[in-house]
Amino acid sequence: MGKVVLVTGVARQLGGRFVRRVQRDPEVDRVIAVDAVPPEHHLGGADFVQADIRQPAIAKVLAEYGVDTVVHMDVTATALGRGGRGSVKETNVIGTMQLLGACQKSATVKRLVVKSSTSVYGSAPRDPAVFTETTPPKSLPSGGFAKDTVEVEGYVRGFARRRPDVAVCVLRFANILGPAAESPLAEYFSLPVLPTVFGYDPRLQFVHEDDAVEVLRLGSHEPRRGTLNSGTFNIAGDGQLLLSQCSRRLGRPTVPVLLPAVTWVGSALRTLGVTDFSPEQIRLLTHGRVVATRQMRETLGFRPKYTTAETFADFVRSRGPGLLPPGALAGAVDRIAALPLAGGNRCAN
Repeated sequence: MGKVVLVTGVARQLGGRFVRRVQRDPEVDRVIAVDAVPPEHHLGGADFVQADIRQPAIAKVLAEYGVDTVVHMDVTATALGRGGRGSVKETNVIGTMQLLGACQKSATVKRLVVKSSTSVYGSAPRDPAVFTETTPPKSLPSGGFAKDTVEVEGYVRGFARRRPDVAVCVLRFANILGPAAESPLAEYFSLPVLPTVFGYDPRLQFVHEDDAVEVLRLGSHEPRRGTLNSGTFNIAGDGQLLLSQCSRRLGRPTVPVLLPAVTWVGSALRTLGVTDFSPEQIRLLTHGRVVATRQMRETLGFRPKYTTAETFADFVRSRGPGLLPPGALAGAVDRIAALPLAGGNRCAN
């Protein structure tokens, strides 16, 4: 008998892609795809079970199918359909608690993979240049998806202590981008004009959705010789981009806003449909965040196909041209930056 893999969050594009991909692995015998709503995309030969992970019934699903590997992808920043921020938080936090409780009682579960985020580190003015997996945040996230991920990881650590026989792999993804990206940052980059925080040009990292699928698949496997796929790993493409570089490559102009007005910016973006543009998202666009990926390469044994720049380039191609040709916009920004009073030396991080 091959592995029986249960995947949560399959109604989202990334979850659906992972389900279709992991079915092709020769060591996988069956895939159980779980979500509270039926997906609009196909799931190949997977068995779809409509179940809300916030409910205790998820334990019956694990038992009925004899699941040995759980890939928890239903930790996200955006709502499906008409769901709001409240339902997202409940699924992230309460759903994770219920799922872990079911896994703890299961006699068959031997491996757990959790899709987390580098947002657990927060974004603060005195942050280190690069976060490693063991770097404590200067200040814990106070709200939004970032706070959800901190709570989720706390519950996962508790589960790992109670079930040391289960291999637990936590993947902290940088911002996932690509043609089908679903995130507040993807929504932000899709705006015709990008509001930015005056005087700041944050460093950003991205991971391509193709690489996200592959590293999740790797985490769900038994480790290869010389690798270890249990523990916590930062996942990001090589390199970094400044927000100003992103705007140029998109061909979208920026509107700098004074720092005291960032709360208004967040409210305005939520009005425009950027669903989880919390204060933590604003802090990211102020101070940025860069993580080390040495453990991803040397311990997990994963090397992304796309760099940060290549990931963003693929995202740009999928979004079409901005208001201005990228070349013309870059030239205009360079000329403004060269002016004596342009304040080009005010960038932080």
